[in-house]
Parts: sequence; C-alpha cells; structure tokens
Amino acid sequence: MVEIELDGKKVEVTEGSMVMHAADKAGTYIPHFCYHKKLSIAANCRMCLVEVEKAPKPMPACATPVTQGMIVRTKSEKAIKAQQSVMEFLLINHPLDCPICDQGGECQLQDLAVGYGGGSSRYEEEKRVVFHKDVGPLISMEEMSRCIHCTRCVRFGQEVAGVMELGMIHRGEHSEITTVLGETVDSELSGNMIDICPVGALTSKPFRYSARTWELSRRKSVSPHDSTGSNLIVQVKNNKVMRVVPLENEDVNECWIADRDRFSYEALNSDARLTQPMLKQGGQWQSVDWQTALEYVANGLRQIKTDHGASTIGALVSPHSTLEELALAGALVRGLGSENIDYRLRNADFAPASGIRWLGTSIASLSQLQRVLVVGSNLRKDHPLFAQRIRQATRKGAAVSVIGSSAELSSPDAWAMSLAGVQTVAASGWVQALADLAAAVGAEKGVSAPVAGEATDLAKAAAASLLGGERKAILLGNAAAHHAQASQLLSLAQWIGEQTGASVGYLTEAANTVGAQWAKALPGAGGLNAGQMLSGGLKAVLLLNNEPVFDSAAGAAAPAGLEHAQMVVTLSPFKANLAFSDVLLPIAPFTETPGTFVNAEGRVQGFHAVVKPLGEARPAWKVLRVLANLLGLQGFDFESSQDVLAHVRNGQEASATHVPADLLSNVAPAGVDLKAVDAAVAPVTARIYQLDGIVRRATSLQLTADARGTAHAVTGTKPTLDEVTA
Repeated sequence: MVEIELDGKKVEVTEGSMVMHAADKAGTYIPHFCYHKKLSIAANCRMCLVEVEKAPKPMPACATPVTQGMIVRTKSEKAIKAQQSVMEFLLINHPLDCPICDQGGECQLQDLAVGYGGGSSRYEEEKRVVFHKDVGPLISMEEMSRCIHCTRCVRFGQEVAGVMELGMIHRGEHSEITTVLGETVDSELSGNMIDICPVGALTSKPFRYSARTWELSRRKSVSPHDSTGSNLIVQVKNNKVMRVVPLENEDVNECWIADRDRFSYEALNSDARLTQPMLKQGGQWQSVDWQTALEYVANGLRQIKTDHGASTIGALVSPHSTLEELALAGALVRGLGSENIDYRLRNADFAPASGIRWLGTSIASLSQLQRVLVVGSNLRKDHPLFAQRIRQATRKGAAVSVIGSSAELSSPDAWAMSLAGVQTVAASGWVQALADLAAAVGAEKGVSAPVAGEATDLAKAAAASLLGGERKAILLGNAAAHHAQASQLLSLAQWIGEQTGASVGYLTEAANTVGAQWAKALPGAGGLNAGQMLSGGLKAVLLLNNEPVFDSAAGAAAPAGLEHAQMVVTLSPFKANLAFSDVLLPIAPFTETPGTFVNAEGRVQGFHAVVKPLGEARPAWKVLRVLANLLGLQGFDFESSQDVLAHVRNGQEASATHVPADLLSNVAPAGVDLKAVDAAVAPVTARIYQLDGIVRRATSLQLTADARGTAHAVTGTKPTLDEVTA
C-alpha cells in the first residue's frame, strides 16, 4: 500500500493505483470525461489535471501513478486554472445546441461547463462540422459535431464488447469517430456506448426526441430475458415506459446491460399488445369482460375434467414468467388433480433432476476464471453479459475451450474473444466429444474414463487446459440443455469436473429457468412433459406467456398437436396463438406487475410494477388466483405477490437473497446410459432477438443484423449500411 496526501488528507491506496483511484477512495471528485472505471486509461481529455507537488506542470489524475508521500492538490488555483483552460478548448468547436440535445439534463460536458466554463468565448472563427453517420437502428450519430474525442465508445468496443466497431480517423480538427467503412454497429452490447458517452454525440435512436430526461420517473426493475437477471432502471412518463438503462450491480451486470434488455421496451406499448379478454366464437374473435372470460374458462375446465379426467388438463408455462406466476400455475393444475405442467418447452430430454439446475458458480466469478470449457452455446449471443465477463477473464490470460456444432459459431470472431481450442462437432457428436475429453483427462490422471473414448489431439489440448489453472468451470449452454442426450452430456461433464476440479453448471436459458424449477413448474408423478403435451396429449391447455410455434421444440408442428385439445387458453401480454387458441387473457408484462426472477446463480431478485397495466390487462398471478377461486380450489387466498413468494420460500427468511443451497444441484440422473446413441434432430435454441415474446415485438431490435438473420450475424463479419436499410 502507498500513502499520499490528497487535499490535506492522508489516503492509502494499492501500489500502482492512479491519483484518480485515490480521489475516488477519499470521496474527492475530480472532473473528467475520458476516464471510466471499467475502461483502460486514455488520458486524452485532460480535464482531470491536478497539481502534484514538485511536478513542473499540472498532471492528469487518471494517468499519474501514486508514489509514497506524494502531495496532490485538486482544488488549488493551479489545478482549477488548468481545468478551466481545458474546458475552454473543449467548448471552442462544440455546437451551441443544448436546447435541442437529447443529452440535455444528463450531459457531463454541460454539468462541468457550469463549474469550469467561461461566461463568453474568445473563439471567433467558424466552428467545425462533422458529418453525421447512420450506424443502424439502435444508436444515433446524427450530431457528431458534439464529440469531444474522449474515445470511451472506441475503448468500450475493444475491451468490453470485444469488437472494435468505432475508431478515430484523421488528425487535428479533422479527427472524427466513425465506423470507417460506413458499416453498422452490431454488437449485442452496443447500447452501453450511449450511456458512457459524456456528451450528446451518441444517443438512443428509439428514444430520440420522445422526452426530456427531467420529465422521467426512474424505477428499479429486473430484466425478463436471459438468465443474467440484469438490474434495470425503467424510466417512465405518463404511465408509459420511455427508456431502460442499467442499474449498477457489480455482482450481476456491473454497469452494463445487453441491447435486448435496453430496447425491448418498444414492444410494451406496441399495437401487438392484448388489452381485453377475447373469446373465439364461430371462428371470430370477440372482446368480452373479465368475468365472462374467466367463467368460460372455469366452466370449460370443469366439463373437460368431468368428461375426460383431470389427467387431460395441462399447462405449458414460460421460464420468462415470474416465480409467483409459475407457482400459481402449478398449484392450479395440481388443484384440478393433474400433474401436467412444464416449463421445458425447448427440451428434448426430460429426465427428472435430483435438484435445481444452475450455473454452478457465481456470476461475478466468471470474470476471474482461468480455465473454461463451454459446450453447446453461442455464448456471445445467448448470454451477452456472461460472455463479457469471460472476455474479461481472457484478457487476464484465461484459456477458453469450446465444443460446438458450427464453425461459424465457434470462430474467434463470432465469440469476440480469444479461444484456446475449438472442437467443431455436429450436435449428435457432442457426447462422443466429451467422452474423448474424458479419455484424455483419464489418461493424464491415470484413471479410467466412464466410457470409451479416443484421446484425440483436440481432446488432449482441452484436457491439458482444464488440468491447469486453479479457478475453472465447465459451462453447458442452451443447446446442451435442450439436447436429446442432455443427461449424458451432464454426466460426462460432471465426471470431467470432478477430475479437473472444475465447477459444472448450466448457463440456463431464461430469466427464470432456475425459478421455474424452484416453483415446481415440472410434471409430477405420472404427469406429461412438454414434449408429450405438445404432441396432442391434452384436452385442455393453459399457455402461460409463451407461443409454442416460436418457444418450443415442436415449432411449426405445435398447432397440429394442440388441435386435439377442446380448449386452449392463452395468457399473454400480446395477441398471440390466435390460430389455435379459444380464449385470450391479457396479462401484464414485467413492467406492469410485481414479481420475482431467479437468475442463473440462484439469486432471488424481486421487483415492483413501474406502470399501471395497459387497458384491461392484469397481473397473471391475480388472474390465476381468481380462476382458482372460481373453480373452488383450496389454498388460493393470497392477497399479494409477496404472499405467493413466501409460499414458494416455504419457511426461508424473506431477506434471503438466494435459493437455498441444498436445493441447487447439477448432479446427473442416476443410471444414465453413456453408450446410448440418439439420432434426434439438432437441439432447438432461440436466436438472440427471438428469445421471448417481448423481444420478438421490439421494432428496433428486429431491424438489427442479428434479427435479420444475415450471414454476417452468424459469421461475425459486418453488413454494409445498404444491407441493413434495404
């Protein structure tokens, strides 16, 4: 540790720290633009100049290492004059367009100009003009004359997103930030560039000119998409979600969010929203009141139970639903006497698990891993923020090995990180690939592998990698979880993990995949699994927050299986499943209902509604509770979502932040036949902007290269602007 004197106070910081770090620790603010705690040091804005005793001139706090006994003054006359001079230079060419700037009210330059800017300018020449750029549907670069060349966006692309999409060209007054070749910005984390831009050069294209920042109410929430459980600030005006930005949480999403977390809000007020209960009469949809709709459903369920038995009633539920909704859906089905409920819509292997499948380690620990094996995941697109953390680890020297089914998805460019080893194997060969790896590990350790395998060169390299280092993990992706041989993959991964000291876990697909297991949204004894229900095994089907055509392994064949049912009830925020549903019940999305999501590491995160439900939509937990009351079922006297959560916790303290550790387990089912060969089709996974109903209806996300399904989105190459705007 090194001790320095900062504005007369003694501050002790780690050796190698900069003066800026010491100031942060002491709670002293030093004005800055280019410095960001998550990015490398550039020291190019010079706004953080401070006086260092015995130094001949002011020094940049962000790039000046501390030394023992150093004396620093941040508010001396010398420091203030230096900062004022820098501000004068920054404002020389800055356009005087604050009244029309979207960044107004949250602009660092505007804030610091008040404290360090002059009352008038000595500059009389013409201001420079930088031509605007069109870089796609998410980021607006219409006013690049505002850019102060802090290069935060450039460094973010290189260091966090892993793809350098923006750069600086030319020199002097001709310098500008651009994509160089007129390409689009397509990173799945690109929206974070908007947040870190200290001026109004990069702004949100969907939000642009829709509201002033001081008009917005700010409310906390949690992302309903992937299993990171990103913490959000949802900004609201006139009961309408206007913008979504990150809420910093170092243990979960740090200060970043993925683009689907940021821009999916567009769907919440779209024309696709279902705002009234509807019944299909004579092939035509009719709007009805809630009482009529719920009585119709209740009477239908009673009649089907009487005519065909409770075992013909079932529910297909989405792992993007809240913990409370999933728990009540299961309780309702079981209250009717059925065990047919399942959230595993895309799975092909339905072997019962001994515990709750989870990440196997903490999310924060992903940044510190030294060895990683990823099986069956396009990590960057499936879990952008997990990929970002593992990218951090690779920058510190971590070795990442991949077993995947596509050369494009397993290429370093597509992953945006350096890979130590890539095994490109068809999905049907993943079990053999892990068997080969197990054989290589066994040969190195002198133990017998659980199944015969060939220690190929690639397997030996992956084995050597996993046997090295201290902190390591084997991560099974969405495709591995949905695989027809998922149990065999887990069993082999478990053995390899035991031999190498690596944790073994699932990346888990959705916001509440772990929560769905905790809420027991799984078939009980004699119950049908999702595959069986979608194959036509039911007479009455409840579809909670999902669209089987898009969200299940059955895909386009799902309607044929559901045609056997006498009544299909869809509970959705959107006009979904119109072709085969008989009843549509409008439920509230995550912004309009309280609830709880449990992320991949088992972290329990509750949230409140940030706006009132749109139209006649109602929180799904209330709809399910009232439906159960109409059916005369016992145990549905919950007054709030917190009551439902307490029921799921079953004695666990309300303040507990994680699922009980004794419930979490990635142990493979007993008696797995590792020699079994399944010729089933490749596992079904969702593309990045097809994951759930909300992102599928977010207009701007659907205009991106990833959503358009271009070859560029798969290979990692860049589309031209003409291709995106075509």
